[in-house]
Amino acid sequence: MGEARYDTIGRTYAQFRHTEPTWHRAMGNALRGARRVLNVGAGTGNYEDLDVQVIALEPSRVMIDQRRADAAPCVQAPAEDLPFCDDAFDATMGVLTMHHWSDRPRAFAELARVATRHVYTVYETTFARDFWLLDYFPETRFDPMEVNAPTPSLLADYFDVVDVQTLWVPRACSEGFAAASWARPHDYLDPDMQQAISLLARCDPEVRARGTEQLRADLDSGAWAERYPEIATLERADFGYRLVIAERR
Repeated sequence: MGEARYDTIGRTYAQFRHTEPTWHRAMGNALRGARRVLNVGAGTGNYEDLDVQVIALEPSRVMIDQRRADAAPCVQAPAEDLPFCDDAFDATMGVLTMHHWSDRPRAFAELARVATRHVYTVYETTFARDFWLLDYFPETRFDPMEVNAPTPSLLADYFDVVDVQTLWVPRACSEGFAAASWARPHDYLDPDMQQAISLLARCDPEVRARGTEQLRADLDSGAWAERYPEIATLERADFGYRLVIAERR
């Protein structure tokens, strides 16, 4: 198997990426009634302690080696080539994984082959592009992976979408995805944390260094707080993350 993207950018993942309880509850509710679930792009297994039988699928050996001790059994393979028989699962699930797939139509066909229900977190780019962090790393707005980010409408091209739920990001979010530290801007100065966020990990090193130093300077001078005063008053925010519940056509 060739090198997966997270073999390169996922080396600090387990240190910074953890389960967000509100997302965990939403995922569990969406999977209620399913007995056997495939977690696609499972990473370190943060969302696998559900009241269902889970099999994990992860293409990156680096990520597999960081999996939690209580994580589900894991198979190393990509979403585009599932090593399972037809209807092997009641449902598939995935947390912020689709933007890393190399062939989405093929992956969706594989998902439909092995299960009837599909529960995935995706994001609406119109919301995501308003995130203040992108003011410091504007080049990320033109990253092909972000421009072509998976949205609820993308899933509707392949499945019957049953429900779309807003996944709010709480002020004390315990995950480590791109917008998780929206109220803790100093977090984004940590190079190891940046490496655990694909949006920043894929940046040109010069772009990342320039943006980091500008953010550091604005935090030190108070300019950041003056520019984004509303952040001090919010307990949660919507950055476009969505939970999509879909069924096979």
